[in-house]
Amino acid sequence: MRYALALVTALMALGANALAAPPEVVHELAPDGTLRVAINYGNPVLAQRPPAGEPPRGVSVELARELARQLGVPVKFVFFNEAGSVTDALKANAWDIAFLAIDPIRARGISFTAPYVVIEGAYLVTSGSPLQGVGDVDKPGVRIAVSTGSAYDLYLTRALTHAQLVRMPYTAAATQAFEQQHLDALAGVKQPLVAFASSHPGMRVLPGRFMVIEQAIGTPQGREAGLSFLRSFVEQMKSSGFVARALAATGQDSTAVAPPAPTDEAPK
Repeated sequence: MRYALALVTALMALGANALAAPPEVVHELAPDGTLRVAINYGNPVLAQRPPAGEPPRGVSVELARELARQLGVPVKFVFFNEAGSVTDALKANAWDIAFLAIDPIRARGISFTAPYVVIEGAYLVTSGSPLQGVGDVDKPGVRIAVSTGSAYDLYLTRALTHAQLVRMPYTAAATQAFEQQHLDALAGVKQPLVAFASSHPGMRVLPGRFMVIEQAIGTPQGREAGLSFLRSFVEQMKSSGFVARALAATGQDSTAVAPPAPTDEAPK
């Protein structure tokens, strides 16, 4: 009930201030008459898998519904278990917009808005680990479990000079590898790692962060009118309080809404 009321309030707050989508924008973002939205269940901060028979929840889900409302088209969710699978599905033209972290590798085929949410990449270690901070991790012999194609995999691939990444196909497999192979650390989004540590004695999250993860809306390159509309849409959703309310409605109050995009430069 709290979730539903919060989103009703958010929608009412938009009211007449909602953007009006020109026909060319609708054609670019929903060329088949339906907005196909990639939702990544691998990041529980943004989307939560529902119990059987219930609709999906999360800030990305609610943003997609509001965007479809402003476009005047129905929405179709295409669900994925990991961000890497979302990126791969671009080749098959499986979605029209996606909720992904901004990354230069992904930007080769995807155009991004400015971020709507900012989260942190962190490390999980055992309580007895000699690693005490993020700066201790990039050392020879340190092995880090990571989900293939995730934002933190892409970033750490560029940033690490000594530690070794042990890539697994999805987050649960990376967590399992960390535990069963006695790896030195598990890289991931901070909030889920903190929740995991709180329910698993003998685990802890290292203080600090190794990266800032900027979550944005992406669309295939070449949809310039659609991208411009999406960029304005994201700024409207942040400034109206819609993003903050959608986060709060799903218990993600600790997640930071991204600041306004700079007015003197184009969003990333």
